[in-house]
Amino acid sequence: MKNVHKLTEGAILLASMAALILISIYVPLVGGIVTIAIPLPFILFSAKNNVKMITAFVVAAIFISFFAGSLRGLALMLIHGSAGVVIGYLLQKNRSRNVILMASTLTLAIGMVIFYSASAAFFQMDILHELKTSVTESIKQSEVVLKAQGQEDQIEKLQEQGTLMVKQITTIAPTALIFAAVAASFVIQWISFPVIKRFGVKVKPWGSFRNLSLPKSLLWYYLIALGAMLLFHPHEGTYMYSVLINVRAVLETLIIVQGLAFLFYIFHQRSVAKGLGVLVVILTLMIPIVRYIIMILGITDLGFDFRKQFEKKE
Repeated sequence: MKNVHKLTEGAILLASMAALILISIYVPLVGGIVTIAIPLPFILFSAKNNVKMITAFVVAAIFISFFAGSLRGLALMLIHGSAGVVIGYLLQKNRSRNVILMASTLTLAIGMVIFYSASAAFFQMDILHELKTSVTESIKQSEVVLKAQGQEDQIEKLQEQGTLMVKQITTIAPTALIFAAVAASFVIQWISFPVIKRFGVKVKPWGSFRNLSLPKSLLWYYLIALGAMLLFHPHEGTYMYSVLINVRAVLETLIIVQGLAFLFYIFHQRSVAKGLGVLVVILTLMIPIVRYIIMILGITDLGFDFRKQFEKKE
């Protein structure tokens, strides 16, 4: 009876997955939103079953997704389904939300890279190339408008900005991929976890943001990246430049997050209104000088245990 129940549950979840894939592919606008719910059936099944059953479920999902949406359906299933399996299995092992976030982000990022590589190699669908082409065409159209308005002196400046933008698209693509994977992982949890709780899956709550403490080794990685930039002076467009600039961008973002957490901790200790914290976050996103100040706070907290010193003073 137990096996029959599991088979029935698996069949229902597989049918749900097929419906989500069909909507994602064939229903405009709504499909893009529904795509983020594809991991849900995988999370539910993986949170309640052993590895053998999960493997059988994934194999069945591969065939069903291919029949439902051809190669596109298979790609959606492999990217989002893999993330769902990882999330569900970690929930079964009672892992923390931070571990789940990191693991699902890594899974999504790997899936996106494989999808991009396969699309470029087999179907000549290079997303980066298409994006750069779109930017170039937009610049050309702007040049026509400027000529019509008699502003030829602005064309050279526009061309310089366009060239810089095209270079930046290629350079920061890895960082953008990581941030997209993090955002997707957050949204997947935000949508899926309230649903799976209703089906009896236990989910640990998030810890307070103010208590967030990233590994102190993060600061050393950042210093090494800065040192490498100063020591080697890699030329723009080289592989080393691309690696270092992306590593630096990711590490700086993490340090800013640490700085915000530290600031929220101080606000909590001083009973400052939560609205001020929200305002600081908005200013951090909008004003570079505020961002640098928050980075300094993050570096201080990571490098000098300033939070502990603050606790002693309290």
